[in-house]
Amino acid sequence: MTTWEALVLGVVQGFTEFLPVSSSGHLVVGQALLGIELPGVAFEVAVHFATLVSVLVAYRRRVGALMRGSVRLDPGTWRYLGLIALANVPAAAAYFLLGDVVDAAFEAPAAAGVAFLVTGGVLWTARAAVRRGAPRVEPDASGPFPGVRGLGVVMLIGVAQALALFPGISRSGTTVVAALWLRVESADAAEFSFLMSVPAILGATLLQLVDAGEAAPALGTTPLVLGAVAAAATGLLAIRIFLTVLRARSFHRFAPYPWILGLLFLGYLWLG
Repeated sequence: MTTWEALVLGVVQGFTEFLPVSSSGHLVVGQALLGIELPGVAFEVAVHFATLVSVLVAYRRRVGALMRGSVRLDPGTWRYLGLIALANVPAAAAYFLLGDVVDAAFEAPAAAGVAFLVTGGVLWTARAAVRRGAPRVEPDASGPFPGVRGLGVVMLIGVAQALALFPGISRSGTTVVAALWLRVESADAAEFSFLMSVPAILGATLLQLVDAGEAAPALGTTPLVLGAVAAAATGLLAIRIFLTVLRARSFHRFAPYPWILGLLFLGYLWLG
């Protein structure tokens, strides 16, 4: 693997991980069109850990507050951490029960093409969801971590994340749009979506570490480092773009990209 390839793959991973366009769907498209595959488990671990760093940097103040509050046994902090953990249960359960179905979807390129169209449709509904607005809440009504309230709301956001196990369904897009429809304020929706990705990314990284240790020497240190740095930098940029568009109430404008990509990809598969 060359350093140039590592940089390109790191950039692609960083952007598609956090923009609502599905990184897994892009991997399927890349494999079908160009024969591109992530070069081994070691590289996957490196770039996934880098995207985790992007989230921690982007939300460093909130992460710091959570860490301080957890040490002090603050009830509001532990409640918020519990909601983040609960939001990850549907995805874990879905993969445990439907893991074979999810794996089969990665082997069927057309499934990713259709899923891109679904993602575009979900993103387009954000315009109507934003117009509904979030209910007004008094500043002291929800403690130090306001925004996402209620077990039912959290579980539905978690179900949206579970759908993103399938390639072509955007995790960030579906979870944020679901939160918007549940009348969560946009900034809180984005924050919860990104923070709830931390346990998922960290868990996947830890599970891959054993295999990565065996593959790393063959791949080389330089491509791993460069790919990780590229993924972290572009991941942070993607988060900022994501938040800027969301604040501008223009989240639905992401929709044309997955629509166009899905249609072109399905057309390519049909003609091929």
